[in-house]
Amino acid sequence: MKITLDIPDSLAASHTFSQVDWLQEVAVALFRQELITLGTASQLAGMNQMAFQELLYDRSIGLHYDLADYQARHCQPARQQLAMRDFVKGVRCL
Repeated sequence: MKITLDIPDSLAASHTFSQVDWLQEVAVALFRQELITLGTASQLAGMNQMAFQELLYDRSIGLHYDLADYQARHCQPARQQLAMRDFVKGVRCL
């Protein structure tokens, strides 16, 4: 998808914001409104996720990380490890 923004000449001529700055601002705004994920926002901003998280931190914007996110990231892999360990215990070598 390609989106074109018409920016007033007065803003474009000020050299205050580059294209990169505009993309970062859009990414931050969309992330803040929970319209896009951290990964999508960092891609839009042209930054890796850690750098984008630092940008959010500098602006006092918290990550949208709820219980479901925590469980998906931490609990599911732990359950898989336990299941694999139990499976390996049950395997007998001939």
